[in-house]
Amino acid sequence: IGMGLVSFGLFFILFGMLLYFDSVLLAFGNILFLSGLVFIIGFRRTFTFFFQRPKLKGTSFFFGGVLIVLMRWPLLGMLLEAYGFITLFR
Repeated sequence: IGMGLVSFGLFFILFGMLLYFDSVLLAFGNILFLSGLVFIIGFRRTFTFFFQRPKLKGTSFFFGGVLIVLMRWPLLGMLLEAYGFITLFR
């Protein structure tokens, strides 16, 4: 279930970017991706991964970008998410 949710999430994010940053598709993709991540590694591990002290900057940018996309500013939200994603996984 988790791999399917992550796959559909990435598909919707990619499809939303191909359709000139459609905010509904991007928001749906973000929600599916995050819920799939919780299904794959569990709620506790997901929470501890995102909220470690050295990763708080990346987490705040990533979730801030998700929130901005949900508020229908998709280009700015995706830029913030991308910066947060790079900061989280470097």
